[in-house]
Amino acid sequence: MRLGYLPWDSDSVVASRPDAIAVRDDRVELTYRQFDDRIQACAEQFREHGITAGDVIAIMLPNRVELLVAMFAAWRLGAAATPVNPVFTASEADHQIGDSGAKLVINAGPDAPNGGRATIHVDDVRAERRSDPVAPHALTGDDLALLIYTSGSTGRPKGVMLDHANVEAMTSTMTAHLSLTAADHCMLILPLFHANAIMVSALPVLRVGGRLSIVGQFSAGRFFDQIEALRPTYFSAVPTIYAVLAAMPEEVKPDTSSLRFVVCGAAPVSKELLEKSHKRYGFVIVEGYGLTEGTCASACNPVDGVGKLGSVGPALPGQSIRIVDGRGHDVPTGETGEVVISGPTVMRGYLNNPEATAATVVNGWLHTGDVGRLDEDGYLSIVDRVKDMVIRGGENIYPKEIERVLTTVDGVLEAAVVGRPDQVLGEVPVAFVSLYPGATVTEAELIDHCTRHLTRVKVPEQIHLVDALPKNPVGKIDKPNLRRSVAEPVG
Repeated sequence: MRLGYLPWDSDSVVASRPDAIAVRDDRVELTYRQFDDRIQACAEQFREHGITAGDVIAIMLPNRVELLVAMFAAWRLGAAATPVNPVFTASEADHQIGDSGAKLVINAGPDAPNGGRATIHVDDVRAERRSDPVAPHALTGDDLALLIYTSGSTGRPKGVMLDHANVEAMTSTMTAHLSLTAADHCMLILPLFHANAIMVSALPVLRVGGRLSIVGQFSAGRFFDQIEALRPTYFSAVPTIYAVLAAMPEEVKPDTSSLRFVVCGAAPVSKELLEKSHKRYGFVIVEGYGLTEGTCASACNPVDGVGKLGSVGPALPGQSIRIVDGRGHDVPTGETGEVVISGPTVMRGYLNNPEATAATVVNGWLHTGDVGRLDEDGYLSIVDRVKDMVIRGGENIYPKEIERVLTTVDGVLEAAVVGRPDQVLGEVPVAFVSLYPGATVTEAELIDHCTRHLTRVKVPEQIHLVDALPKNPVGKIDKPNLRRSVAEPVG
């Protein structure tokens, strides 16, 4: 099969647009020809370290051009890449490097973990070939492309195996769905150890000959300066980033006219936050939904066409979404159940974990663990995570419903609800709320608001006002941490 995101493909943009800018960061700017040359030089270096088809290379770098160069160089040799969070502790990094079976590590310093493997420092990654070009391995769709590790919120992170057929299906779908052309320019702000950054920001725009600008770690203070200087046509971000932007001082009035659309995904977001972001900055916000196990995206609102604010859109072309009950039977339209997904983007499985794979992918359907509903037009709304559900005295409570009510209060920036153990009721909901700067909302006012808009069983037993909600490495609210903070039973 043709893999349209590979720069050495005979029909690739390297052949058609060799002198167009492909990718840049704060250190370097490369045309498509220069980018391909760097990939070939890096592949040559990897080959000298004994890397061959079927091997795995661990790339533990912050967002920069060399991370993408190393990933493509691995693919040129028929190897797979596993991107590692560059701020991982030695224990966390060693788990991923060891579990993935990586033979070589690319990292950013002598003190960075390497799991005892051969290592190349990022400053030593070869930029020029020393011999004849490395002939590209004849990849097939079944060849492993990426091992992306889950966040580990339910235990040790698991390696999600994505093959080249998965990557081709996902990137070609996103290119078409977002109507990307060579005129598009993506500003990449999400971490490249996460599927969203690879599958929505990097590969789709590169496969059509557009431009990718890597700006490193998100900074609210620099963000709009970067927008105005680079003039991107889109970026992809998580709800936390939109919350930070919405909370900026009123005098911040940036020029966002270059943006054709922006993407919001990776975690649930309130309709109110999307409305505030759109009203303030003029963003055409495209909300989508998916899992790493589904190669990133399975549903997405259209850029042009009917978008339903607060929903994550219909199933993407080539994928199917069903809502099922506990026995796996479809529920009626508009009713809630577990979201299950099928299509060419469903992962090969979890590395070295057939039991977890069998429990997650059943008869070709990916069981997401998310509770959702489909409307009459096939648009999906996510209600909550199955595992986040609070069971109070036998009554099922979805935290997202309470969070949605809390975020309708003027001054509330973010809200998170978790279950606190209770000796009588089993669990009771407890909320954590952060406010916009200068807001004066009190805990009593929030409780009163919930009492007026929720049945008694859903009203939080306690609301904690906090400066900021804890986040995991990919920007999602760290609910496991919040649960631990209220783990002692009361009653």
